[in-house]
Order: sequence, then structure tokens, then C-alpha cells
Amino acid sequence: MNTWMNEFPHHETLRYLNHAAVAPWPARASQAVAAFAQENVIQGAKDYPAWLEIEQQLRTHLMKLLNAPSTADIALVKNTSEALSFVALGLDWRAGDQVVISNEEFPSNRIVWEALSRFGVEVIEVNLAGTDPEQALLEACTSRTRLLAISAVQYASGLRLDLVKLGQGCRQKGVLLCVDAIQQLGALPLDVQACECAFAMADGHKWMLGPEGLGVFYCRSDLREQLTLNEYGWHMLDNAGDYNSREWKPARTARRFECGSPNMLGAVALKASLSLLDEVGMVQVAQELHTRMHMLIEGLKALPGAHVHSAIDPNRRAGILTFTLDGKDNTTLFEGLKRENIICAQRGAGIRLSPHFYTPQQVLDETLDIIRKLSR
Repeated sequence: MNTWMNEFPHHETLRYLNHAAVAPWPARASQAVAAFAQENVIQGAKDYPAWLEIEQQLRTHLMKLLNAPSTADIALVKNTSEALSFVALGLDWRAGDQVVISNEEFPSNRIVWEALSRFGVEVIEVNLAGTDPEQALLEACTSRTRLLAISAVQYASGLRLDLVKLGQGCRQKGVLLCVDAIQQLGALPLDVQACECAFAMADGHKWMLGPEGLGVFYCRSDLREQLTLNEYGWHMLDNAGDYNSREWKPARTARRFECGSPNMLGAVALKASLSLLDEVGMVQVAQELHTRMHMLIEGLKALPGAHVHSAIDPNRRAGILTFTLDGKDNTTLFEGLKRENIICAQRGAGIRLSPHFYTPQQVLDETLDIIRKLSR
């Protein structure tokens, strides 16, 4: 048995297939939080400088996960929505500017752009149902398009886009690429330099196996000072810690987007979780996830009346599989799965299953057996 299985004790009756929503923590994250809590009980913030080192180690983990050039490009944020808002409210918009998105985006990556209508910004929504969704997105970009905002993996269909192709196309058109990476980061490798994106963001509570309330915002170094700041506080200052100075300016690094005190409890947990992904390695994480997705797809394809609504092509999928059963209402099916302790979600066209690299084969086999019984 792989050593990482010790990080996720097997629950005899629970079948967890909901990493695209909120993931379980590995044991090391729980242990790190417990130790941090005990430290607080006994000595409070006596070793606060060591806490700041944890924060810096977390930035290093995230830099490696994104293949960012430097930790200076990494901001620790509350969530993906906050990072998207930094971009949307930071760029200098002009009436008539356009933002291109897809028709499958999670609300966070749609509403934030639609809210720019008060500045005269137009949102162009592109259907991804064709054979070449990247080309469709790029063809929608006009001379007025400032930004292409796209999810690396669509939350309901599980469609994975070719970010390198999008990045090259955006560069040629002079369009900024903003990647909502929440459904890929921690599940598959993601390289912000290879895809030439301007911005990327993700929460830690899905595929990165961390807690809610802490995420990452990558901002390309040449664009940091082009984003107008809308939040201010002591932590985002170049001279943070010099409380007596009346002179101030924003940090030159991505810390300029972190206005106040850090979420240290979240940092302790997320750093521990990312250390596991680092040990396993993202190449193996992706391979293990691919194997589990293949098992689910083949199992569902063998079921009469089952329909897979997610991409079958390994190059087009990550960790999301949405399916339906003939003659079964999605809500009724979802409730039936819940009664059997299958933790999943009702999204898009049907029921969404999202295993991770460590999901035991027993869980997949039992899930397929239960779906088979519910299909009768």
C-alpha cells in the first residue's frame, strides 16, 4: 500500500467523491493544526517570527505548484473570488472594453466581469460545446478585448482546456489571460509560465486538500503595479512592521494584495497539505487520478442507461466526472447516492463524481455497484 494512504484513514461506510467541492484534509494537516492550537494555548504568539516563516514556506510550496518564477509573484488571499476581484477592480477599464468568458463558468468567474457593466465593459460569452473550444474563445477576442477569463477545468462538465494554446493565442492578440485554476491546481500539473497567463487563482480547499478561507493569487510581475489597489492595511506595505513611520508605499511583491493580518491557522494547514502533494509529486498525482477516472468512466460505460457527460479523452479531463441514468431524475438519484453515503454533488447535466489521487479502489467499486443497483 502506498504510504500516502495512511494520510487518509478509510471510512468503512463513507465513499468520498467530492474533491471538486470541499476535500478532506490529510492527517498531517490535522496534526499540524492541533500542534499549532496547543502552542497557542501554552504560549500564545511568543514565537510569532516562526509563524512568519511558515507563511513564507507556504508561498514557496505554491510557487512550485504553479511553477511561478518567484515567491514574489504569490499572494495569499481569502479565496478565488477575492483574487478575481483584485483583477476586475484593478485594471483600468475603458467604455467599450470586452472580457471574453465561457458559457460554463462558475458564478465567481462570471459575476465579477458582469459587474463591470457600470464602466461600459462588455462580457462576451463563448459556447464550449464545439470540437475546438480554445479556437472558439480566441476567435471571440476582438480589437476591443482586454481580457480572456477562463477556468482551467469547468466545474460542472469537467472539461479541461489547453492553457498553453490559449496563452499563445492571447499573446498574439494582445489579450491578458486570467485563469481560474481552482479545479486543476493540486489535481494536475499547472505551469503559469508555459501558459503565459497574466493572472491565476485558486482556493486551497479542493484539490490542494487544505481548509476553506485561504487561497493563492498569482500575478505576473510586470502587471503587479498596473492593478489599482482597492484594499489597504499594514501587511501590504513595503515597510510592514514599521508602525511608527508616516511614509508608506505598497510592497513591490504580490504581498501588496494582502491588506491585513494573515490567516495563520489556514497557512499551517495548507502548508502541511501541500507538503504531501510535493512528496508524492504532481506527475504521480495526475497519473493516479487518471487511473481512478478511467475506472469510473469504464464502469459507467458498462452500465445500461448510464451516460457520461464529461470528456472521455484523457487530454480533456481532470478529476470531474458528470453522469446521468436513463429514467432517473437527477435530484432523486443524488438523494439515493447520499443515502448510501456516497459524497458527491449535483451539478450541471447530472451527478458529479470527483475522486482524488488517493481514493481507494474499494470506494470506486462500491460506488459503481450502488449506481448499478439504483439504475434498476
